[in-house]
Formats: sequence, structure tokens, C-alpha cells
Amino acid sequence: MQHYIVRRILQLIPVLLGISLITFLLIQLMPSDPAIVVLRVNQVPVTEAAIAAMRERLGLNRPLPIQYFDWLWHVLHLDFGNSYVTGEPVLQEVLHYAPVTLKLTCFTAILILLIALPAGILAALYKNSMFDQMSRMFAYTGTAIPSFWLGFLLIYLFSLKLKLFPVMGSGTLAHFVLPAITLAWGPAAICTRLLRSSMLDSLSQNYVLYARARGVFERMVIGQHVFKNALLPVVTFFGLSFAHLLSGAVIVENVFALPGVGRFMVKAILSRDYPVIQCFVCLSAFLFVSVNLIVDLVYGYLDPRIRLGGVNESAH
Repeated sequence: MQHYIVRRILQLIPVLLGISLITFLLIQLMPSDPAIVVLRVNQVPVTEAAIAAMRERLGLNRPLPIQYFDWLWHVLHLDFGNSYVTGEPVLQEVLHYAPVTLKLTCFTAILILLIALPAGILAALYKNSMFDQMSRMFAYTGTAIPSFWLGFLLIYLFSLKLKLFPVMGSGTLAHFVLPAITLAWGPAAICTRLLRSSMLDSLSQNYVLYARARGVFERMVIGQHVFKNALLPVVTFFGLSFAHLLSGAVIVENVFALPGVGRFMVKAILSRDYPVIQCFVCLSAFLFVSVNLIVDLVYGYLDPRIRLGGVNESAH
């Protein structure tokens, strides 16, 4: 198992390096000169001399490979530079907005599990029942309704009409109820259908028939054999959804005016704050590859054949 973990971690290094290179080059290809952006943000007259001085200050007059390796060296030390708008360290500003996004992500993840797991299990165990048909309708609406439209609908109904939840802000737990429902609606619907389909496939396998023939209790058959194997596709989707939420739910945070990372990112894009954009992309990439690693480890626990396959390959 340790060899499998080490091998998966080593495979992530070239991926992260490739993402860092693409992020750096994309910023370099932007039509706006960073020196001009900084001058305009600080309300300094844009002249040839001012542009040359600012490019010298930002190190933009050096060869591109040197710029990249210098930037990468600072990134490895968690130094993403200073914001063009505020002049503060970028990582410090991102961490300032991170708690709101983290709270929203945790509430949403819990809500997804509370909805998807029982709904998917019951829909599979009672196939073609009324509950199964209702879960299908939930899946169709969950994947078809845009999150921003659902957010506005919830605000109109539960905030403006019924006065049950606040419209915007992040001061109390009530502020996160409607945003969490908005974010959880689509992923919960997909997880429900994935779990239902996967459980139905597991129920048709021979090992389930053999377990029942040996007289194993139905609860043990469902819990230890069917449900455990059916979780594999659900774990994959849930992991990617969690990484997406943690990296910043951009649309929902703007709809509900939550001061999170997603809303901060939108402001950075509009103001062309390139260091903030680079920091956001790099951290998001790190989150995605880290969650993928965790998903692979969970795979190894749920299905030992994956883990043992890695060990057998190393033996050769």
C-alpha cells in the first residue's frame, strides 16, 4: 500500500509542473500588459517611461524562461506575489476569503451525502416503485436546472416571500442554507442516479447470488457486498464535486453575495489582477490532483484489486 501511495504521489509531480507552465504562459499571452494594469490601478499616468520602469520593477524585461523559473521558485515557497489592486500578498488575501468557501463546501458536501445515499439505495432496492420514479424526476430536474436560476428562485421564495432565510451575507448558519441547497441540488441528483445504477449492476453479479445461496443475511449482502462495490463511481464524482466546490463556487457565491474565494476571483478577473488569477488556478489545480489522490486511495480500500494490482506491477 505504501508503494502504491508513493507511486501515485510521484505521478502528480509532472502534472502540477505542466499546470504551472500553462498557467504562467496563459497570463503572458493576455492582451493587457501587466505593467499598464498596475499603473492604471494605482492611478499613475501611463507613459513610456512609467511603463519601462514598472516592467523593470515587475521583472517583465527578463527572458521568459527566467521569469518562469523565478515565479515557480517563489510559488514553491507559497509566494504568489502581491495583488495589483490592493498591494497585499496574494496568498494572504485568498486565505482571508477561504473560510466562507470552506464552510459552504462542507455544508454542501454533507447535504449531498444526506440526500444521495439514502435516495440511491432505496431507488435501487425498490426498482420501478413510486420512490424510484420520484428519484428519476429528481435526477432530471437536478441536472437540467441551472444553479444561478435555482439560486434566484430560492431567494424569491424563501427569502423575499416567506422571510425564512437572509438574502445575502455570511454572518450566521442560516446564510449558508440556500447556497448549500443550490450547490447540492445538481450533484446530489447525479450521485443518486450513479448509486442506483451501480447498485443494480452489483445486485446482478454472481457473488451476490452466491452470498444469498450461503444463507447470508440480506442486510449483510447489501451492506458488505453490494453497497461497498457500488460506491466506486459515486466516490469519483463526489471527489471531483468536492474539489470544484472547494476551489470556489463562483456563480453561487455571486448570487448570494457570499464573500468567498469564488467571488474574490471574479473581482480579480474583472480588474485583471494577474497574480491573484495565477494563485487561484494553481491552488485549484493542487486541490483537484490532491482529491484525485484521495479518491484513488479510497478506491484501494473499497476494491483491493486496484491496490494489489499496483503491488504486483512493482514486483515485476
